[in-house]
Amino acid sequence: MTAPNPARLVVLTAGGLNPQVMINALQAHFPNLTVIQENYESKTDVLKRRARRLGWLQAVGQMGTMIVSRLGKRITQQRSEEIITQYGLISQPLPTVPVTRVASLNDPDAHAAILLAKPDILFSISCRILSRSTLAIIPCPIVNFHAGINPNYRGQMGGYWARVEDDEDNFGATLHYVDAGTDTGDTLAEVRVKPTTSDTISTYPLLLTAASVDPTVQTLTSVLHGTAKPYTPSGPSRLRFPPPLWTYLFNGVTKSIW
Repeated sequence: MTAPNPARLVVLTAGGLNPQVMINALQAHFPNLTVIQENYESKTDVLKRRARRLGWLQAVGQMGTMIVSRLGKRITQQRSEEIITQYGLISQPLPTVPVTRVASLNDPDAHAAILLAKPDILFSISCRILSRSTLAIIPCPIVNFHAGINPNYRGQMGGYWARVEDDEDNFGATLHYVDAGTDTGDTLAEVRVKPTTSDTISTYPLLLTAASVDPTVQTLTSVLHGTAKPYTPSGPSRLRFPPPLWTYLFNGVTKSIW
């Protein structure tokens, strides 16, 4: 068994089941792990931001899909438990992991918490885009977990869009360095997995997170040891968003992709 890594690892997240199972798994390898957890963005803020970029019709349609997805988690609870059991993960917060709560990772309070932790490496998972001012104060490498294969499935719902586009060979996740863009930093590792017929838009992110635990440990370790080999991924670059509700229903009925 590999000895625990003494490096100070700080995880940036907005919380939730998916990052929690990753955090718990990482703590076994990085005992000097701390978490800085921001509040979720309000649905109103998300809606307004999407509307400015995509228009109100698309924004409202996407919000409808997100609501359906959250409701769907109740229906797919059994599949989620199967994934957690299959990968030997722990879903409940560990009392041994210290958590600092902030309103936003881009606020001065979060900046102070990051500097106080004196991290050797930062790992972001399920959180908002870090601003340029936040990136400027961070004194160490930042690695992000993204539930999609970059650069074609940047943004959100990468696994879902890979299935919809009949590209299941690219149903996967990316570990990459963080820069000022959205999932645009150099790639460190890719993880691919096959979804089952029981998986849906509600379980794709958990499946990808679970399958990425060991590669994440390996990637963070290689960055800390200076042996990582980052590269710029090839292919078309596309920023993805949740499908509007009508698109989600159409793909569900015609392709059985829910």
